[in-house]
Amino acid sequence: MPHFTIEYSANVAGRTDMSELVDVVRRAAAETGVFPLGGIRVRAIRCDDYAIADGNPEFGFIAMVLRMGQGRDLASRQRAGEHVFKALSAHLEPVFKSSRLSLSLDIVENSDDTSWKKNNIHDYLKANAV
Repeated sequence: MPHFTIEYSANVAGRTDMSELVDVVRRAAAETGVFPLGGIRVRAIRCDDYAIADGNPEFGFIAMVLRMGQGRDLASRQRAGEHVFKALSAHLEPVFKSSRLSLSLDIVENSDDTSWKKNNIHDYLKANAV
């Protein structure tokens, strides 16, 4: 953890490079110092079927959910969320200037009692650190 899931309206794909966008989120998450590098995951899911506000087909959305494990205090979660949101907002500024877009980020904290993980990426990164 953390896992970022980005849902976006299909019309956003023509306004920004989604591969670049997920990398902006990945880099920003790493910059926070709140998350272990080996746990960061960012995925983007295109939504072909959607309806926004009054149905105007020009309106677009990007809705991001950050799921993370328990154990970080509120200030750390807020600091991390703010940093990632600012980086993503800055990246999307040209889209906001040229079109109508809704951007959101919500943080969900998984319960240790109902979350299972297996990950050998951390070990690999430690063994191959420069």
